Amino acid sequence: MSADMKTVTLERLRTSGAVFVLLSDSTRLPYVECDPGTFDDQILLFYEEEDAKRAAAGLVRDKTVVRVARIENKNFLSFYTSLFTLGVNCIVIDDGTARRVSVQLNELIRREGPDKLPKGQVRVENPELHLTAIYFVQELRKNQGQKMTEELKELYEEMLAHFGKGRYIVAVGQDQGIPALKGKEGQVYQPLFTDFLEFQKFNRENLFRAMVVEADKITKLLSKESSGVVINPLGVNVQFKLAGRE
Repeated sequence: MSADMKTVTLERLRTSGAVFVLLSDSTRLPYVECDPGTFDDQILLFYEEEDAKRAAAGLVRDKTVVRVARIENKNFLSFYTSLFTLGVNCIVIDDGTARRVSVQLNELIRREGPDKLPKGQVRVENPELHLTAIYFVQELRKNQGQKMTEELKELYEEMLAHFGKGRYIVAVGQDQGIPALKGKEGQVYQPLFTDFLEFQKFNRENLFRAMVVEADKITKLLSKESSGVVINPLGVNVQFKLAGRE
């Protein structure tokens, strides 16, 4: 892509009235795919709704259930910034058309490093875990009812490896209690959040405060009834049973 074309593309991504993104029904997040040539972890954006609908229909035929969402210009900054928390590094525009072009996320928007945050603030994000969970859930829901494939097993092991290295947000109630959610089989899991955006989805009514906890301290916070944790229950919704919590 020429320098002029990239400049025009970046400007349009900032100034268009709206863009259209493909959202995964499995994760309630932008659909993410890995480019087989560049290995970019990318989302699909479109300037025209009809182009987005055609791309969505193609994925649905491949058992990948997605829908089209409109992003207004006033929400561009928050939307693009949220991609960092997902581990996304690339945006593909108008995929499946002659106008297809891609740009790196850090070419479109730049963030201050953690060292530039105001005193007392910390940035809690786990993009490697979040991205792997997205791929895991997208593939798992695509083949519901089937046995775990080798690919899914590898993704699950990768998630566990990332999980053990992370720092997370725990929701704490006004009574100092930590909320718990029941799984389909009646097991109790306590919600854990990879980042503040996921915590906000859960805390829309401001009933909880956020507490930051390292991965190796999580088991100390769980109730006796808990089997483990559920990562981002209103997003990827991945359950981890923790050692000694069967």
